[in-house]
This record gives sequence, structure tokens and C-alpha cells, in this order.
Amino acid sequence: MPRFFVNPEQIQENNIVIYGDDVKHISKVLRLKTGDKITICNRQGTDYECIIKTISKENIHAEILSAHLSETEPSVKITLFQALTKSDKMDLIIQKAVETGIYKIVPVVTERTVVKIEDEKKQFAKLTRWQKISESAAKQSQRGIIPEVCSILTLQEAFNASDTMDLKVIAYEKEAQNRLRNILTGFKGKTVGIFIGPEGGFEENEIDLAKQSGIIPITLGKRILRTETAGLFLVSIMMYEVGEM
Repeated sequence: MPRFFVNPEQIQENNIVIYGDDVKHISKVLRLKTGDKITICNRQGTDYECIIKTISKENIHAEILSAHLSETEPSVKITLFQALTKSDKMDLIIQKAVETGIYKIVPVVTERTVVKIEDEKKQFAKLTRWQKISESAAKQSQRGIIPEVCSILTLQEAFNASDTMDLKVIAYEKEAQNRLRNILTGFKGKTVGIFIGPEGGFEENEIDLAKQSGIIPITLGKRILRTETAGLFLVSIMMYEVGEM
């Protein structure tokens, strides 16, 4: 069943109003008509099974038939702190992270980050694009939320943002002892932060700062993974270990 997201204020009693780009997509691309059923999500984890009542150029009105909590949202909220990469790689990371169940994505600037987005207009354009990629992936994978792509942070700002999380790990190629499976044994928390470095990895002083912030360096195995692979690899393992697969 086609799936669409609306803001909570678009839901009024037993009716939901859809407007914007989704109107054209529903009427012109999918060619849905009055009487057809669709799923609408309020971006907060509630799904509404609806029937289309009216269609106009400006909006679509749908009647709510039933409502229930989304069954696709993981019980553990994982935030990916991803070092900035080249545009096409970042697009891929966001798309696949959303599909695998990430809760939030935070782009991060590190010492070895090659890409720099210092202009505010360029940063706004990038964030807008990334958020659209997140929304598209959320629709495709039947998510109950649209994971937020946050503003770009420095590494220290990212460490500070993870302060209250139940578990925080940072992938480091020189770490040989700490493995994710051992760290997750008996884990009962609800929030996790994952830090992934740029193409050149993290500097040793950055790992030292991470440790001071209570972030645990972990190994991802004997092979060195690309930055666009490491985060997805780690999220997938974590989802399995906490019983989400």
C-alpha cells in the first residue's frame, strides 16, 4: 500500500489533509483515485490506514480507517555520527542508513575530512537534499519516522551531543580488543551513538578525546572498510545483536 508522511497538524479528528509534492505524486504518478486506500504516517511512529475521499490540484483529503504504532521502528535508537564524505558517498550512506533503521544522522567534520562546507547557503542546500534522501528512503523502507539529518558539527560538538546516550562507540582500525558483540552483551539501553571516520580514519588524538567523552573504540574486524561501508556494517550488526533482525 502506498505510504506518505504528513506533519501532525495535518491530522484533524478522522481526517488527514495532504498537500505539496505528494498531491501530484498520488494523482499524476500513482494515478490513485477516490476510494483507494493509502497509509499515512505522522512522522512520530503512528501509521494511519486511510481511504482517499477527495482529490484536487491543491490537496487531498483522506479519511482515517484505523491507527496503530508503526511496526518497523527499532526499539533502540541509533544515531550515526558520520564524517563528511564526497557528495555521492554521503547520499548513499544516508539512504542505506535509513533503510537499515537508523534514528538520526549527524554529519561531522574531523581533522582528516577532505570535504568542507563552510558557506551557510551551501550547507543549507546540502542538508535539504540529504533530508529529502532520508524521506525517500523512509517511504521505500516503510519507516514510521523520517530520520533527521542534523546540522554539520565539529567532532567535539558531536562528542558533546552524544553525552547522554546509553552506549557510544567509535570505529578505529588500530583497536584490537574491543568487539561490538562483547560490548553489547547484556545491553539494555535505548540509545546508541556510532562514530565513523573519514576516508583517512581518525587521528590518534581524536580517539583520545573520544575516550575522555566515554566513547569506546571498537574494531570492525581484520579488514579495513571504506567509510561508506563501515557505518552500515556496524548498524546492521547492532540491529542483529539487539534483536531487531
